[in-house]
Amino acid sequence: MEELTIRQAQAQVDEWIKTYGVRYFNELTNTVLLMEEVGELARIIARTYGEQSFKESDKDCSLADEMADVLWVLLCLANQMGVDLNVAFKDNMRKKTERDKERHLQNNKL
Repeated sequence: MEELTIRQAQAQVDEWIKTYGVRYFNELTNTVLLMEEVGELARIIARTYGEQSFKESDKDCSLADEMADVLWVLLCLANQMGVDLNVAFKDNMRKKTERDKERHLQNNKL
């Protein structure tokens, strides 16, 4: 499978919305959908790595698919709000590196 940049993923989502989705849901709706998808991901993680057991209805759930659902809605929000996540991610990595370059290395808890 060919690798995909964040910018390409945003473009693919935008093309899909324009081709099959009619239009983006509004920002509020997509924000709520993002929270819903994060909750579904959290449920799988809780049942896989935590103390909860799987329900019969959870048996066919996929951790990777739920992560992709979260990413999908986040890409939708970025597109409709004019955020280039490629640039935002690079800026965020730079910020974290400058702020935390020694913080974790000196953390005795780690």
